[in-house]
Amino acid sequence: MIMLTRVNGTTLLINESFIETAEETPDTVVTMQNGHRYFVKETVDEILQKAMEFEKEKNIR
Repeated sequence: MIMLTRVNGTTLLINESFIETAEETPDTVVTMQNGHRYFVKETVDEILQKAMEFEKEKNIR
């Protein structure tokens, strides 16, 4: 799971495996496979980096 920050400042943990899309419109919107949408402060590049880091750590363990 990766930690993101909602636009209101609260933190959110999401399972990166279930992200369907992430787009900047200009706010970053993460859409999950179940249709839920989250507006977050992180950029798409930051989300991608967090997901890649998590996958790398998961494969090391």
